Amino acid sequence: MHAVVVTRPGGPEVLKYQEVPTPVVKPGWTRIKVGGFGINHSEVFTREGKSPSVQFPRILGIEVVGTIDETSAPEQFQVGQTVVSLMGEMGRAFDGSYAEYVLLPNTQIYPVTTDLDWAHLAAVPETFYTAFGIYQSLQLHDGERVLIRAATSGVGVAILKLMKASGMDLTVSGTTRSDRKDVALTALGIDQVIHTPNANQLPPTVGEFDKVVDLIGPSAVRDSLEHTAEFGIVSSTGELGGVWTLDGFDPIMDIPNNRYLTGFYSGDVDAAHVQALFDFITSHDVDVTPEKVFKLAETRAAHEYLATSAGLGKVVVLP
Repeated sequence: MHAVVVTRPGGPEVLKYQEVPTPVVKPGWTRIKVGGFGINHSEVFTREGKSPSVQFPRILGIEVVGTIDETSAPEQFQVGQTVVSLMGEMGRAFDGSYAEYVLLPNTQIYPVTTDLDWAHLAAVPETFYTAFGIYQSLQLHDGERVLIRAATSGVGVAILKLMKASGMDLTVSGTTRSDRKDVALTALGIDQVIHTPNANQLPPTVGEFDKVVDLIGPSAVRDSLEHTAEFGIVSSTGELGGVWTLDGFDPIMDIPNNRYLTGFYSGDVDAAHVQALFDFITSHDVDVTPEKVFKLAETRAAHEYLATSAGLGKVVVLP
């Protein structure tokens, strides 16, 4: 089969399109014929050598959509069945989706019912699964004021799309460090763009919000809580601020009275939640159109585009 292999850490040039042996099915595993996959920033970090546990050579790719090609569990899967997989250790402890076929543990393969074509389907798994988990955790209601910190990130854009498609009357604001993507955010329906040269600190003139999506993470959580209205919710999901833990955090003193702090871990995947996501996309006509589509042989170009794009949305690859 053809695959994109990384033999050493580095820039996009280390992504090599070449022939490799097609993986052989073994007990507890199933081979997926790859229909498509999205490009994720975590894969860029791994390519650059910033994932210490990953050993090279490695085929990257933490998500995939495709069909069952051969399985060790015929009672569980049917050949030709449409499936999704994300997270686990694919693309890290074992080879991932940057290929024509990928071998995955049976426990992390999720059949889905959907009418989406491969390009739209490939734009969904990791990004929209995370966004949907955050969306549900916020317990949104009509008339609420919502803030998305890092609104131009992939998950930020996906949450904005889910909120705008929900039919609820929400006023959605979003932060960004520059005005480079203001026009694109406005086109997606955002109500207010807030420029934050310091991503960890909202401008002093910014008021309170009923719900806050904090994709900056621990480095900004205290600031987010200070801008949350009484009985509001902050969902801290992501570490775009480069800080992983809330060191010295005192829940009594750092969470203002009658505010709530939660999060969502996309590594906790289950089949029911995956199908609920696709049902929501269908019933609410959520726009999951990818920003740009590449071929497998163009995966290096896809990585380069992700680093330079001024647009918003998912970059996907279709073998």
